[in-house]
Amino acid sequence: MTGTTRKSWAPYLFLTPAVTLFALFLALPIGYTVYLSLRRTKVSGLGLGKGSKREIFVGLDNYVAAIGDGELWAGWLRVVGYAALVLAVMLGLALVFALMLDAAKVRLARFSRIAIFMPYAVPGVAASLMWGFLYLPSVSPISELFGVAPLSQSAVVYSMANVAVWGGTGFNMLVLYTNLRAIPQDLYQAARIDGASELQIALRIKIPILAPAIILVTVFSIIATIQVFTEPTTLRPFTNTISSTWSPLMKIYRDAFVTGDLYAAAATAVVIAGISLVLSFGFLRVVKNRAFGEA
Repeated sequence: MTGTTRKSWAPYLFLTPAVTLFALFLALPIGYTVYLSLRRTKVSGLGLGKGSKREIFVGLDNYVAAIGDGELWAGWLRVVGYAALVLAVMLGLALVFALMLDAAKVRLARFSRIAIFMPYAVPGVAASLMWGFLYLPSVSPISELFGVAPLSQSAVVYSMANVAVWGGTGFNMLVLYTNLRAIPQDLYQAARIDGASELQIALRIKIPILAPAIILVTVFSIIATIQVFTEPTTLRPFTNTISSTWSPLMKIYRDAFVTGDLYAAAATAVVIAGISLVLSFGFLRVVKNRAFGEA
């Protein structure tokens, strides 16, 4: 093998591990899900005996059933309201905390960063269980202090959103804070010489420069919130106000592992993935000119 041949093959050799992992753990599962979504089990006779159940190709029938399922769209409406609440509060707090920690004079900055980030290190199930016990009417200090039942029909969405905000704010804050630390300090010094206050520096310099990072964490947060599963599933045993199909992913879980209809669950999963892609890329398309200077 000549030196030129080795150089031409070298990039592909370095890419082989990444391509292999992508194929095994992403492309293959997606392909198999699409395959299942196009099939269904056909039962002959009473469904007893060998050969009485066989898998057949049904085309887009599962997708038609998924799109026409009222439970799926009811779950989507609940999740859209939940996502709007979580995104506004979580990203707003993350930006405020990042700007406060990057201020010229701030005390206990290292402790504050760790304290704000720490909830993100708690697994979602553990965090939901912890908050679930705090929400229980018999032991909840929230009910005593504020006179509100956190797991009631009118408040349960806010209770779940609180868990997500508590766990996700620290990560987004750290991303924004890291980008703030990369901004040259000369810009701030020049602004202070011109008489700008810290608030003016934050609004006119820091936030505009942070726009691409804000867009990035927003896209990631959109994907995470519209795929909510952990919080409602973990809190469900604490209350009867959360149904088994409260979110689209909970419906997929019920169809696949409770009712045993893997084919309907696969079609619904593909529909949800498509909606997630449309929302994420639609948001990017709307804001890319402002954030990245692209037409």
